[in-house]
Amino acid sequence: MNPKNEAPVVVISGAAGGVGAAVARRFHASGWRIAALDASDVGLQALAADLPLAARITADLRGADACRHAIAEAVRQCGRIDALVNAIGVWREGPVEDADEADFDLVLAVNLKAPFFLCSAAIPHLKLTRGCIVNVSSDAGHQGNQNAAIYCASKGGLTLLSKTLALDLAPHGVRVNSVSPGDINTPMLRFQAERYGGGDVDGYLQGLLAKYPQGASACFIEAEEVAELIHFLCQPAARSITGADLAIDRGLSTGI
Repeated sequence: MNPKNEAPVVVISGAAGGVGAAVARRFHASGWRIAALDASDVGLQALAADLPLAARITADLRGADACRHAIAEAVRQCGRIDALVNAIGVWREGPVEDADEADFDLVLAVNLKAPFFLCSAAIPHLKLTRGCIVNVSSDAGHQGNQNAAIYCASKGGLTLLSKTLALDLAPHGVRVNSVSPGDINTPMLRFQAERYGGGDVDGYLQGLLAKYPQGASACFIEAEEVAELIHFLCQPAARSITGADLAIDRGLSTGI
């Protein structure tokens, strides 16, 4: 429903990140208005230099109040919400016995708590537009990744949150899906390799690619591929898709 025939609005959390920025560009290309949320004002400025933003909201979304304020501000500036894409995310790894509580709190707050409360705040507005939610989960949201227990827990929670919301919101015409990429060629992947690669960035990255069924021809997923799938899930052609968790991982999770 869009009685004023305005361009629809997508709210994107983590909009300055690799996937979030790709999502913003894809939706802009099809005429949507973009409400961009991110903790990095510098990143949002760079995104705004690349494409027009209907709303640019700098916020640390690790708290419920911050999520509510960000959604309220997006509605104030844009007038409506037709889709929410949660592309916010952070990576930490290491053995559980060495886990740091601060890392645990960070990963759960960014990867699960923030999407939860952004969904919570956006739902009343999405009911008005019969809109949709897409949460960016991970292959680690439905299979174990070695030395990544905290990340797996956060993404597993996000995947099941998406399915539960799909059931809850179906009577209101609001669709909820998640997408679960494998390793994406983004700055976060580079950070991961630099922080945890023991000084051998290329070796770390090759170790990740070795898991893929393509063998020697394996390559990382591009953010634009993920953005294309997310964009499709928000279109009328996907009106029958809700409660789905769609893998985009070059077959990485096929054997589970």
